[in-house]
Amino acid sequence: MSQPAPNDFFATTRWTIVLAAGNSGTPQSADALEALCRSYWFPLYAYVRRRGHTKEDAEDLTQAFFADLLGRRDFAKTDSERGRFRAFLLASLKNFLANEWDKSQRLKRGGSITHFPLDWQSADTQFQIADAAMRSPDEIFDREWAVALLERVIVRLRDEWTADGKADRFERMKCFLTVGKGEIPFAQAAEEQGIDEGTLRVAVHRLRKRYREMLRNEVADTLADPAMVEEELAVLLGAFR
Repeated sequence: MSQPAPNDFFATTRWTIVLAAGNSGTPQSADALEALCRSYWFPLYAYVRRRGHTKEDAEDLTQAFFADLLGRRDFAKTDSERGRFRAFLLASLKNFLANEWDKSQRLKRGGSITHFPLDWQSADTQFQIADAAMRSPDEIFDREWAVALLERVIVRLRDEWTADGKADRFERMKCFLTVGKGEIPFAQAAEEQGIDEGTLRVAVHRLRKRYREMLRNEVADTLADPAMVEEELAVLLGAFR
């Protein structure tokens, strides 16, 4: 059997599907776009809040922006932002806020907007934490995008372990994803988990390897060009500095 071309995986990523549809607006591209929006809605909300809008207005604007975006069919016209869904989404939001929906014209809750079932109460608490650092709106957007991306990878990894009947073990192991290799107390952790140290070291290595693979795949899902993965990763991880 012939091996798939290097770009075959990226040809089926969600952002590539949206771009490939261009102006046609196929059901497949609409589903792909909605999935991306559901995954990365909070950075948009945080950006709007940091621009000075109240909690209630930010909720309305975010929902209205989604309604406008999901109804568009001009993705083939995107230029410099077309490679990165992150950049495209922020540029689209800035344009939306600058040109649309002043307070007297905005559709209010309960109107004709199709609402996503988003956790607004949790979002406000999360924003207050993010805003404590007094970052610029763009910096908050990039940081919260990175946080959302990492959280999605953790959820996908947890689901994978759960499907294998290892949910409890994952909860014990996930802490090792955020600890420096030299800082892991392998002997103590192995004793607490009732396994030998060598077995734990192998398990941590495999967990981190799978995490890196899933992280790259998640980033790739928001890009049109596989060559941009490392660059996008560097930007997103740099948002934590």
